[in-house]
Amino acid sequence: MGDEHIKKASIVSIGNELLNGRTIDTNATYIAGRLRTISLPVVSVHSVPDEVDAIERALTLATSEADVVVATGGLGPTDDDLTRQAFARFLGVELVLRPDLLAKIRQFFDRRGIEMPARNTIQACIPEGADAIENEMGTAPGVRAQKDGKLLLSLPGVPTEMRHMFDTLVLPELQSLARGQAIAAKRLRCFGAGESKIAEMIGDAMQRGRNPLVNCTVQTGVISLEIVATANNQAEAEKMVQEEESSLRASLGKLVYGVDDQTLAEVVGAELARVGKTLAVAESCTGGLLAKLITDIPGSSRYFACGWVTYSNEAKSRELDVPPAMIEEYGAVSEQVARAMAQGARRKAGTDYAISITGIAGPGGGTEQKPVGLVYIAVGDHDGTDASRFVFSFDRDSVRVRAAQTALNILRLKLDLTGPVPI
Repeated sequence: MGDEHIKKASIVSIGNELLNGRTIDTNATYIAGRLRTISLPVVSVHSVPDEVDAIERALTLATSEADVVVATGGLGPTDDDLTRQAFARFLGVELVLRPDLLAKIRQFFDRRGIEMPARNTIQACIPEGADAIENEMGTAPGVRAQKDGKLLLSLPGVPTEMRHMFDTLVLPELQSLARGQAIAAKRLRCFGAGESKIAEMIGDAMQRGRNPLVNCTVQTGVISLEIVATANNQAEAEKMVQEEESSLRASLGKLVYGVDDQTLAEVVGAELARVGKTLAVAESCTGGLLAKLITDIPGSSRYFACGWVTYSNEAKSRELDVPPAMIEEYGAVSEQVARAMAQGARRKAGTDYAISITGIAGPGGGTEQKPVGLVYIAVGDHDGTDASRFVFSFDRDSVRVRAAQTALNILRLKLDLTGPVPI
């Protein structure tokens, strides 16, 4: 089934408040998620100010991209609420006052014992030839119109009103429109290589216009590859996703650590529990973040024994038996000290594995020889202790998160030597 047969949607979010950096567009996220459940993919989201020209341009663009356009915002009674005017201009018609809508708005105020302000009359005006979408929770009805075979829907920006109207009145119609098409999706979670390296390894898999489509997002070093397939039925869509997943896994190998929302800590924990092994950690620059990631997973007590945050040199020596002379000679941020920290933690905790992290998270404390972002990570087991050197970029929080994630990934790969990581 080619993309030309798939009905698609576009979202237009209207309001100056969405463009000032202070208001998050939760409506677009909600609508996109709900449309996904009925196999109606969203191909674009446009955020525009409260200006008739801008709204009209967005509607023109959205209808060129999709079969259904859902707009939110700008249906209030004030002078900056201009969506209905923009809709009318886009449709090439005039706004008309609907007495039945005006009566419902008056009733809304009457039930509350409040006189309706005159300015609310504008909310009873909709483009000529359009249908009103009833708003049971507020004063602003929505608008339903068609142009050149495209369906246009306008809903209030107030989230509670929009969600109720969308779920009860809009979604059933769109579900009927999308009948006969299906969407299947799956995310592969990768760690251990950058976005460009992964793109190189998978060739043209992320090329636009493909079906299935592969999208890429990056967060704290985790690369997520989302596979989205569209087809005539769910079974065919899921088959397409499975085939694409197999191809990506063949190209990426052990860079793939999990699927969907799995975290490195979740996957590592599952493998430790499966093989019946235990873990301790010793942290310096990450300040307990590694232990937090591990214990965020329910049931982590099955494999996680304990952890140390040895921030000072004295603590490293006192708690983990790191020789003071070693710190004096090599520095607290060194391969030698990282090894000693892991060995001390494993010995004192009596665990199968131990991870240590020592580094310079910044923003200060770096030198030419040991720059900010320098981190040593060591992982020890009964066969010995391996240490690795990394230099992470960006700010203090990023360095700490990347260090903790990388430590988990090193253990994941070490565990993979004794058995497959469950996915």
